[in-house]
Amino acid sequence: MKKRNSTQRKSSIVRHSFMIFVSLFSLIPIYTVITSSLNNSKDLATTSLFPHKLSLDNFRFLFNSPYIPFLKWTENSLILSVITSLVSVLVGLFASYAFSRLKFKGRKTSLQLLLLIQVFPNFLALAAIYTIMEQVYKVFPQFGIGTIWGLLLVYLGGSLGSSTWLLKGFIDSIPAELDEAAKIDGASVAQIFWRIFLPLSRPIIVVAAVLSFIGTFNEFVLASVFLTNVNNRTIAVGLQSFVGTDFGQNWGAFAAGSVLAAIPLIAIFLSVQRFIVGGITAGSVKG
Repeated sequence: MKKRNSTQRKSSIVRHSFMIFVSLFSLIPIYTVITSSLNNSKDLATTSLFPHKLSLDNFRFLFNSPYIPFLKWTENSLILSVITSLVSVLVGLFASYAFSRLKFKGRKTSLQLLLLIQVFPNFLALAAIYTIMEQVYKVFPQFGIGTIWGLLLVYLGGSLGSSTWLLKGFIDSIPAELDEAAKIDGASVAQIFWRIFLPLSRPIIVVAAVLSFIGTFNEFVLASVFLTNVNNRTIAVGLQSFVGTDFGQNWGAFAAGSVLAAIPLIAIFLSVQRFIVGGITAGSVKG
């Protein structure tokens, strides 16, 4: 018995030591970014593990420079992320409910086609999207190249498949007996959706919305091509300019902006953490 307890204790020590090592290793990039943001140097190279002098000059540079509309970049990113996440979840809910509960011709083929489309990343269609948006600009300049509303149209164009499969997996786990009981009581399809499935799907809705928000907030490829004006850039494109040609190699300001950009994402994640855990686990079990 003592030998068994000793073996279990050693195994526990090894597992905990490994997890501590992995956790510390994963914190190295975060620590590097934070220390670089508090260092008034413009590069990431440091001579010591702990900085000798902390400074907020990089943060002041972001908010005080007349050539860097950091708050505008943040506003643009939040507008795009919020609208895209709301619309993608709403469209995904309608589509996932139809695929999960309604029987119609071409249902299986449509699901397979939707999955096939999602296999290919958006930047593969970049040339076609750019050509289309150029034509849109001629008719509606406010929705064309160089505007956040034009980029929003591009994001919304792929909103159907971004969360449909995730939501469908959760709706499939809801017992079909609820549908039958509601139909016996005289409920229509719309009433079943709004009064039964929508409240029950709250955890997975939050998960899909958060994933869509984070994905849009961090998206760079499409935004860098469509947003050429400095004031219309998102925070991802704006921060890239600190290490590109616009502002030179200013890694300190880049790190400071990265720290500030992470704050809304962390706040959203912490506020809906219980829904995220519940949504992921519930969607993996067939009811």
